Amino acid sequence: MYYLPYNKNLRDFSRYLRKNSTLSEILLWNELKNEKMLGYQFNRQKPIHRYIVDFYCKKLNLVIEIDGCSHGFEEVYLNDIKREEILKSIGLKFLRFDDMEVKLNRNNVLRVIEDYIKNFEEEKSVL
Repeated sequence: MYYLPYNKNLRDFSRYLRKNSTLSEILLWNELKNEKMLGYQFNRQKPIHRYIVDFYCKKLNLVIEIDGCSHGFEEVYLNDIKREEILKSIGLKFLRFDDMEVKLNRNNVLRVIEDYIKNFEEEKSVL
């Protein structure tokens, strides 16, 4: 079985982030929790490697990130790219959504996630 690197020093901060979620994170979490998304289990504010990701599904090896207004700054954007490259190098896949998209067009966000899962299941059934 494959285990992702886990930094236990991030555990308290990830709990803090869960207790202080943004509106977009809460809205999306309400759609993902309790295996509501096609029966897949997601975690939120999950420590992986030396980072904390917004949402993670182990079965899909999928990270979902919500980018707020701070992600518009060049330094934050460049850090996001570096972070994503590192996490992809350990086998993770990414879906990234804008904060306003989650708030204003949640049905589209959910459709993108569902499509990702359906494609994953189709590829898995072919193998």
